[in-house]
Amino acid sequence: MEHHHISAERLTVARLGEILERRLPVALSDDARARIVRCREYLDRKMEHPERPIYGITTGFGSLCDISVGRDELAQLQRNLVMSHACGTGERVPSEIVRLILLLKIQSLSYGHSGVQLATVERLAEFYNRGILPVVYQQGSLGASGDLAPLAHMSLPLLGLGEVECEGRVRPASEVLGELGWNPLELQSKEGLALLNGTQFMAAYGVWALLAARRLSGWADRIGALSLDAFDGRIEPFCDEVHRIRAHRGQLATARAFRRLLEGSELIARPKQHVQDPYSFRCIPQVHGATKDTIDYVESVLETEINSPTDNPTIFPEEDMVVSAGNFHGQPIALAMDFLAIALAELGNISERRIYKLISGARGLPKFLVANPGLNSGFMIPQYTAASIVSQSKGLCMPASVDSIPSSQGQEDHVSMGSNAATKLYRVVLNTERVLAIELMNAAQALEFRRPARTSPELERMVADYRRRVPFVDNDCVMYPHIGASVEFLRAR
Repeated sequence: MEHHHISAERLTVARLGEILERRLPVALSDDARARIVRCREYLDRKMEHPERPIYGITTGFGSLCDISVGRDELAQLQRNLVMSHACGTGERVPSEIVRLILLLKIQSLSYGHSGVQLATVERLAEFYNRGILPVVYQQGSLGASGDLAPLAHMSLPLLGLGEVECEGRVRPASEVLGELGWNPLELQSKEGLALLNGTQFMAAYGVWALLAARRLSGWADRIGALSLDAFDGRIEPFCDEVHRIRAHRGQLATARAFRRLLEGSELIARPKQHVQDPYSFRCIPQVHGATKDTIDYVESVLETEINSPTDNPTIFPEEDMVVSAGNFHGQPIALAMDFLAIALAELGNISERRIYKLISGARGLPKFLVANPGLNSGFMIPQYTAASIVSQSKGLCMPASVDSIPSSQGQEDHVSMGSNAATKLYRVVLNTERVLAIELMNAAQALEFRRPARTSPELERMVADYRRRVPFVDNDCVMYPHIGASVEFLRAR
């Protein structure tokens, strides 16, 4: 069976998407094993004759860094760290994101700068491969010192503590380990810190959001093109000449995508009565394009992050250095995730305005897209729903990264709040998906009032596929199942 080998090769967001989609098991490459073992052996030698206290290895944590711990207590120190830091609360982290947390933690530990035992990384890989997913909670991380609380929950099952989800059931980790004949791990010096320090919780959310963002960006173009055609919009604002002179890459790519999507459309080719379209149609290249550019930027930041060890202290066996520094600070990705939330919310924002235009009774379309007016309200209320969602996303777009609350008696006095940026971003992604689904519902409905004229062959195929799940609405019916089916349609293709 094909495996994904954890190695020094650069890991991309696209590759992570492929690993998740194909459910590829992971295995440590020989070079990763060698790096992990070399670092652990170096640390063990260093511990035999420590010249001075080493933070978190022979001392307490946070503001307790000046208190030394005896050699016979070092394993208990690490166990206590994991137990005492498991203070998560709120909603559970979705299983798909827990998979990413495990995968990114394995990757981070594989570089040989963290000092873990090989057995610890291999156990994490076994959890991943067997679908034994630690129960992790969304709230509790400040995003500096890493994602301490959520990563403590990820680590508890290694010690036979906490809970895991396995085959759809939540069970005590001790039970699952017992059934597999696995002993809980005995953590050695530094290992608890290596597991708990790091940005894998927020980075996993960021990766998930980027994969969704690429998909939704494509849908925004396809659905926007259908809306443009159903609204009897003009193609001229999408010509290359306009976008070459303001050479933002995303803008040019969007205009070209729309021309390709609408190629062969009878509707787009027919003469227009109106001179201009509203901004929500005319400025699609500028708005959708800016989101594309943001996605590219955020992906570059996240890919740097997921290819880096982010725990502390950092161990350099070749240089004979153990450095206590701050690579666990989530600021680089906190800023980027706030930015991505704004960019995706804007796809929802402009989509809602197109929804509104389609039901406004303009350009020969019936008000509220009602086939049989009078008794029927038609598509009046889906726009309310979209407006409500868009408003919520605007609130979620207040950046988390501009906030900081000191912790650990002032030792940890500036934090990134990247974990809150991450969980807010997750909600914005789902909100944008729902708004685009409502736009698709409206655009497909509006298209029927343009018959017998047809849109492009590509968009006609898309609408035919959609109609297998969501019907044309001639008389009022219960609408929420159609919205739900539209969301599922965006996920299935």
